[in-house]
Amino acid sequence: MKIRPLYDRIVVKRVEDKEVMQGGLYIPDTAKEKPQEGEVVAVGKGKRLEDGKVIPLDVQVGDHILFGKYSGSDIKLDGEEYLIMREDEVLGILDAQPKVAKKAS
Repeated sequence: MKIRPLYDRIVVKRVEDKEVMQGGLYIPDTAKEKPQEGEVVAVGKGKRLEDGKVIPLDVQVGDHILFGKYSGSDIKLDGEEYLIMREDEVLGILDAQPKVAKKAS
């Protein structure tokens, strides 16, 4: 199933860091904090102004974003969990860090 958000809404899939506990301590899923980083899966056409003009969104499909802890609404499609939120709730877009070239000796 595909979802197409309307206007200035975006669909985000949370990105989870895989951390291995060194001391063998098990933390249940209910005690873990949900990640506040995600990948944009779908975007709406843009924000509609009062005069009827539509401004395209800054966020694009594939962008990695940061969002607030209580942002958006959780939805479940085809067994996958997603978050649907307005573009206003996005705190920032994460850029891929450039790789540093090694000097040839």
